[in-house]
Amino acid sequence: MQQKWPIQLRKQILFLLFLMLLLPGKNANCQETILAKEVTHKVQDYLQQVQLEPQKNMFELHQLMPGLVYDLRYATLNNFMQRRMYPKKTAITFLRKPAALALQQVQKSLLKKGLGLKIFDAYRPYAVTVKFWELVHDERYVANPKNGSGHNRGVAVDLTIIDKKTNKELNMGTGFDNFTDSAHQAFNQLPEAILQNRKLLKTTMEQYGFKAYENEWWHYSWSDSIHYEILDLPFKKLKKITGE
Repeated sequence: MQQKWPIQLRKQILFLLFLMLLLPGKNANCQETILAKEVTHKVQDYLQQVQLEPQKNMFELHQLMPGLVYDLRYATLNNFMQRRMYPKKTAITFLRKPAALALQQVQKSLLKKGLGLKIFDAYRPYAVTVKFWELVHDERYVANPKNGSGHNRGVAVDLTIIDKKTNKELNMGTGFDNFTDSAHQAFNQLPEAILQNRKLLKTTMEQYGFKAYENEWWHYSWSDSIHYEILDLPFKKLKKITGE
């Protein structure tokens, strides 16, 4: 004869089974299980956000600064992933209006000294950040998708200074996407000329409202980043709706 479990025990077992159903499986998609904030996937939602707050509009940087030099690494194989993360022929990049206008002032300031800016990256679709996280689980160098990144919000930019006469980069001691202590803002075991180059970039960017990231000499964010939504809009769609 089959033994019946006490009613209270049966209730506890059912409750535990219910909890197990709520827990994500080990192979659950990263974007579905750890994202804490909503992501804007639809153009219509982005346009509504801009209508309510025009400063959220995305500006293509070349349209503001024709003399700006692009070296968009994630559209090439020359990056830490060693594969293209953006479409091969990507030749556009964006920032939100306040950050873009501030960067324009940085460029103007440097031009007076015979210098200019080279952009490695600015706006980055959220899906790319998820792929980065799958490879590098280190929040010092890659944004955790549960928070999104300044790049996803359109308010972070990776850049360096160039000599306008030669278009050559000033020596910053390391290349872009260097995951070593020598790329940190506070690292000072470098020749004085290199330290002065980093100082020039930092002081100029901070003068116009950007904030330096301590682990990467090339990474700067607009001061009000949390105010902007995380976007996952392809470059082509942004180009079309911004008219660039």
